[in-house]
Amino acid sequence: MIAILHLHDSFDPSAKTARAARLMAAWGKAARHVTASADPAATGALGSLPKGVAHELAQLPPPLAGRPSVARYEAIAQAMRRFDLVLTYGWGAIDGVMARRVFGKGAPPLVHHEEGFGADEADGLKLERNLYRRVALPAAHGLAVPSATMERIATGPWKQPPARVHRIVQGVPVAAYAAKPDPRALPDLKRREGEVLIAVPGPLHASRNPTALIRAAGGLSGRFRIVFLSDGPERAAVEGAAAAMGIADRVTIVPGGVERPYQVLGLFDMVALPSLVEQFPLGIVQAMAAGLPVAAMPVGDIAAMVAPENAPFIAQWPTEVRLRDMVQALMGDAGLRRTVGAANRQKALAEYDEATMIARYAALYEGALGRPGALLPTGALHR
Repeated sequence: MIAILHLHDSFDPSAKTARAARLMAAWGKAARHVTASADPAATGALGSLPKGVAHELAQLPPPLAGRPSVARYEAIAQAMRRFDLVLTYGWGAIDGVMARRVFGKGAPPLVHHEEGFGADEADGLKLERNLYRRVALPAAHGLAVPSATMERIATGPWKQPPARVHRIVQGVPVAAYAAKPDPRALPDLKRREGEVLIAVPGPLHASRNPTALIRAAGGLSGRFRIVFLSDGPERAAVEGAAAAMGIADRVTIVPGGVERPYQVLGLFDMVALPSLVEQFPLGIVQAMAAGLPVAAMPVGDIAAMVAPENAPFIAQWPTEVRLRDMVQALMGDAGLRRTVGAANRQKALAEYDEATMIARYAALYEGALGRPGALLPTGALHR
């Protein structure tokens, strides 16, 4: 059994923790996993781990947070040496990579993952972080990124050799999204006459810009309801914005979030994404698999990842007015929504099935281990 140490910037629910959980399920009995978070309180994704996965939180987690120091790097490296493979995720775990650079003797192979950027880098990359990554990342066997935008950053500002950068797009169990949705999964969702139901994926964090969609919705004509499929720290701000815009009765937040999106997305007419910091959003892949059209801000790879029929509904400029216009265009034409949604599903079937994603991560990790076939998938759960 392969022992894998996961060092996260945060282990709260997100696209990356959902992917990590799915990969753990796929490896099955071939691996056991230990997770540490740079934020010790950020462990909310534990509940999403499938039953039967050999997983535990680090009892004595390595000191991922704090000022750079030789002592801290040495402590992190020491913790790594008990494992066969180390997987690091995000800027908050980059010190794990640096620790291996400084104290690499006897350390296991390491693969680093970068998903995108927080609100603090939404307007531009920080030079000091670019320089730090340039120094640390040569210690990694590979760098996994989800988008073409991140791939360009990795080979550009971060100066990583193209052969070390692996772009692996998000995947979902596309077949599961073709099944008839289950209204019991959202018992309080009752469609009113003539109402267009708009789903919003992703946790309610400030970086995802949820209040922008509420302000945009204030200018919509027609009957609609916006349903946020995840909860989060911006809940009060969203509810306050909805009240201020006079649309509180048309905005719903699912308490605790939706555990299995494939059970509910088919209940909706479209998906909207106001975020300004996405790269290759899992929520859009899920919407496409469910056969829904998407209105979104023009960030990351979104315009390229949707079907060509959907591309006109990705705003040309990242403003609330443009987002409103995209939502309005889809709201007003049910036939258009069906046509665009069908094209999205065909693209999801062709390019975004999770089996391809699992196989590519397996090849990357097995290459780091030097053990082909060590992570033969044993099945992936529909979570």
